[in-house]
Amino acid sequence: MPKGYWVSVYRTISDPEKLAAYNKLARPAVEAGGGRVLVRGGRVVAHDAGIAERTVLIEFDSFEQAVAARESAAYQEALVALSDGVERDFRIVEGID
Repeated sequence: MPKGYWVSVYRTISDPEKLAAYNKLARPAVEAGGGRVLVRGGRVVAHDAGIAERTVLIEFDSFEQAVAARESAAYQEALVALSDGVERDFRIVEGID
């Protein structure tokens, strides 16, 4: 079964305090949903239309598990804390077998 991945690229971080509040809530929500953080911040080299900003990659055992974790009540609470504190490109993608 193909794995599922959350891919987040932060275009701007306008409120670091909201991001910190989100991180406190998001980490346990992701872990409860079976997610494993593979990349969080760190060095970035961007090409083409890419933006060298904070990038987060989280792996789940399946695409369905990744979608369910995003829709969970715990993660929704984290999103409320984040609100307009960042502008990001968030995607859930399916891996290959």
